[in-house]
Amino acid sequence: MKLRCAVLDDYQGVALSSADWSRLDGRVEVRVLREHLDERGELVAAVGDCEILVVMRERTPVDAALLKRLPRLRLLVTSGLRNASIDLAAARAQGVTVCGTASSSEPPTELTWALILGLARQVHTESRALREGGPWQSTVGADLAGRTLGLVGLGKIGGRVARIGAAFGMDVVAWSPNLTDERAAEHGVRRAGSLHGLLGDSDVVSLHMVLSDRTRGLLGEPELRAMRPGAYLVNTSRAGLVDGAALLRALREGWIAGAGLDVYETEPLPADDPLRSLPNVLALPHLGYVTEGNYARYFGQAVEDIEAFLAGAPVRELG
Repeated sequence: MKLRCAVLDDYQGVALSSADWSRLDGRVEVRVLREHLDERGELVAAVGDCEILVVMRERTPVDAALLKRLPRLRLLVTSGLRNASIDLAAARAQGVTVCGTASSSEPPTELTWALILGLARQVHTESRALREGGPWQSTVGADLAGRTLGLVGLGKIGGRVARIGAAFGMDVVAWSPNLTDERAAEHGVRRAGSLHGLLGDSDVVSLHMVLSDRTRGLLGEPELRAMRPGAYLVNTSRAGLVDGAALLRALREGWIAGAGLDVYETEPLPADDPLRSLPNVLALPHLGYVTEGNYARYFGQAVEDIEAFLAGAPVRELG
């Protein structure tokens, strides 16, 4: 008897074309859900008969309550090797194996720079004016060479962003709670003595921290007010790092010049969310990891995970 597998949140409809799912023919029946199902009842109705689920990043949280409503589930595959929205302890208790896939740090690094450059040169404003018959040149772009790039977090992605900043001729400074002078020097950057010091000295602040109880709300009103009025904030990491209400005030009242955002507390972002319409926000729909290479890696290794599970030797188990 075939097992049933559902691939969730395949927004672009490319999951099946990004990997060779035929390797599972005769053993697994695969279905794809393109629309995000936020309502739990609808989700359970759609996938409650499945033994295998493939989830994309943290688009659909899989907590203990949801797991209890999926008694047939035996294998949960997530893209990436870390997914904070999966309750690993609850999965183990229910006998559900959780596996992941590799993920590249290049795509979010590249998107971070797309946002930084877009903000600095007012690409969103000028492109819209050109398309809509508006003024020919209405803004004056900000130079990056000679300016200060502040990185909150200097891990794999932060380190890559730092090297590109140096290539643009920027003075790169970094801060995180455990960052040492030695590690900063390895990346060719200066270590800031404090978060507030970094915020006050930087023309562009880019966030690259893991979201945890310690880092949630890391940037609140005092921190945003510490930034320069002409500075830009870029967040391609996690929305929870920034107090959302304080960020809206900062953007509306001009505490900062603008923000480049790719992550939100609620995704997809509600149609009436003010972040969609603020003129000093360059907003993208969480595209940081969405590239052909990453999708081939995610779905290709998802197939491998399923094959290994069927063979009784799971790979890339999490938790």
